[in-house]
Amino acid sequence: MSLLASWLASPPPDAAIEIAADRVVAAVATLRSGGLVVSAHAAEALRPGVVTPSLTGPNVPDRAAAIGALRRVIEKLGTRPRRVALVIPDTAVKVSLLRFDSVPPRRDEFEQLVRWQLRKAAPFPVETAAVTYAPAVAVAGGGHEFLVEVARSEAIQEYEGLCEEAGAYAGLVDMATLSLLGVFAGQAPAAGDWLLVHVRPDYTSIAIVRGDAVIFYRNRPEDGQEGLSDLVHQTSMYYQDRLSGAGFEHVYLAGAGHAPGAAAAAARSGLEDRLGVAVEPLDPARVAVFADRISATPDLVDLLGPAIGLLGRTYAEVPA
Repeated sequence: MSLLASWLASPPPDAAIEIAADRVVAAVATLRSGGLVVSAHAAEALRPGVVTPSLTGPNVPDRAAAIGALRRVIEKLGTRPRRVALVIPDTAVKVSLLRFDSVPPRRDEFEQLVRWQLRKAAPFPVETAAVTYAPAVAVAGGGHEFLVEVARSEAIQEYEGLCEEAGAYAGLVDMATLSLLGVFAGQAPAAGDWLLVHVRPDYTSIAIVRGDAVIFYRNRPEDGQEGLSDLVHQTSMYYQDRLSGAGFEHVYLAGAGHAPGAAAAAARSGLEDRLGVAVEPLDPARVAVFADRISATPDLVDLLGPAIGLLGRTYAEVPA
């Protein structure tokens, strides 16, 4: 298994499951009349300490509680998914943007080069870590930039093991914020740069996208509204000074729907004040619609965003 593994030669997954520090979420989607339809969903809260996302330590200290929650979520779906896409917390994955003057023609040689570069930044040995990469933007002078994800193999196995004990095989694993980008799967790249702010109870992540490539990513443990404002300000300054930023065409906010209404409104207002751009919710309806019997409230849409995004990407990769 590898993060961001391609399933081009296989059918898409039966469902997507997100395991986060505060909850387990699942969504089932199928293709109908050429479109992706979410036909079932379920969620269950986790008490603190059951899942503790970490780059260097155990991620699932209370496996029994986590497995129990996952099994109950699957039971609520009304179907038994056997093959799933799995979303894990950002804080279990190290993300880097690496530049190379040239790329070796052989995949194994390039992977060795990537791992060698990661040795400078990863807080754990990378020799046996789970590593994946995807092309990002072309670099002036003929170089190449790649978006690279790396996590301890043991951590990935902890999350995969939960699915296995619940009767599901996790063949694709990705982190929450990059899964959210799947809501744009199969669409033409947006004109201009845009910003995604993903707010969770235990962290905030920011990604800047240019065309169809991530050009900036940062994660920071959540420490209140002031922390969010500072993080966005620092990101905006770096964008202008180092990334030739000409301004954001769009700013999307995800994850804040789980906060009390006043807190979500304050997050949007603070971002708009900092950036001078209207803040929009990241809407999974770009890639999927809900079955008629499901009431797609803002909170539900926000809750299922990463799972739907990852499903959207996997279906977009299936050959027509």
